Amino acid sequence: MSSMPRTNGRANSTFGSAEQAFFTSESVTEGHPDKVCDQISDAVLDAVLTDDPDAHVACEAAATTGLIMVFGEISTSTYVDIPTVVRDVVRDIGYVHSDDGFDAHTCGVMVSIKEQSREIAAGVGEALEARGDESGGDESRDPYDLTGAGDQGMMIGFACDETPELMPLPISLSHRISRRLAEARKSGEISYLRPDGKSQVTVEYRNGQPHRVDAVVVSTQHADTVSNDRIRDDITSLVIKDVVPAELLDAGTHYWVNPSGRFVLGGPAADAGLTGRKIIVDTYGGMARHGGGAFSGKDATKVDRSAAYAARYVAKNVVAAGLASRFEIQISYAIGKAHPVSIFVETFGTGRVPDEVIERLVREHFDLRPGAIIDALDLRRPIYRQTAAYGHFGRTDLDLTWEATDKAQMLAEAAGVPLAQPVALAT
Repeated sequence: MSSMPRTNGRANSTFGSAEQAFFTSESVTEGHPDKVCDQISDAVLDAVLTDDPDAHVACEAAATTGLIMVFGEISTSTYVDIPTVVRDVVRDIGYVHSDDGFDAHTCGVMVSIKEQSREIAAGVGEALEARGDESGGDESRDPYDLTGAGDQGMMIGFACDETPELMPLPISLSHRISRRLAEARKSGEISYLRPDGKSQVTVEYRNGQPHRVDAVVVSTQHADTVSNDRIRDDITSLVIKDVVPAELLDAGTHYWVNPSGRFVLGGPAADAGLTGRKIIVDTYGGMARHGGGAFSGKDATKVDRSAAYAARYVAKNVVAAGLASRFEIQISYAIGKAHPVSIFVETFGTGRVPDEVIERLVREHFDLRPGAIIDALDLRRPIYRQTAAYGHFGRTDLDLTWEATDKAQMLAEAAGVPLAQPVALAT
């Protein structure tokens, strides 16, 4: 790597005081059963938002052999043909024949949808601040005080300067491998691949900084006619070494391709899927903490999604501004209340100004009420299915508002530090 994180001589507490540490993150392909369900949930959300941007959606999906179930709460003025949406997603992923263990044309689809709870809707539509509960009856006139959080909870945002997209290197490389698996399958370059698959990358850190890739694990579904040796050779040369920078690989790097042996039966036929079971894959690969809430199938009034996006937006701008090399923020909410209950920041010993200064700047320059987040990041659009595989953050292939660094210059000037220089990572 041509540029490495800067720590002002202080230890990076993510790895404690260890001179050497090994950190692992995983990714899964779009054909993984849980990811099938995430994509279905977000495709339903997108279909609703296309005609009704103000809809309230909490859509779950489950998958098993020959069956998709869609259930949850949707309050909307439009109509969506959910079984058609489900079959379109499954077909786009690549499950189109029973030989693959699942068939978009013949699988069963069950739907059980009801309206959102009136009590939840009331808290979202008229926040605590607007009801005057906190001000002795003096109703707020700020329009962003009208939208309360759709649930309680704590959301985490994270960024670090290990990669140009300001993401941890292990999850960045894992996603690259999973996406490359899908590309090679869909293009026919590796014709025997099937939709289900996983990747895992272990990075060796020295003194808190990424040094090399120690191990890569890839498990991919495949046709029954191909040998294990060919799979191992093709995946190593055409997938792993195609996307992992050569300078991160060495003679000591371990490659484990389909270590369990054969992987012919995959997808929902081999393992049941469920929306929201890959939240670490969706976020930072375990490098950051997680509040526990999933994203897929939820409209932006659910702070599980919108506030997590806002937290990433804050974190990325803080690191891009040069205020810290590694930064995490926690934002917590109460259901029906607009303003966050708490904000907590952590720079892991890499801050160039005190943490309390960064927290003050965050409060001054980012409005973290749900209504303000929705407007600032333009979250009432049908943009979500594209995020449901290969991560919601660090996506250089997508134009996502929460990945912008448009406030970095302002934060740097306010803190009196030089704007950070982007990290260059070979591709």
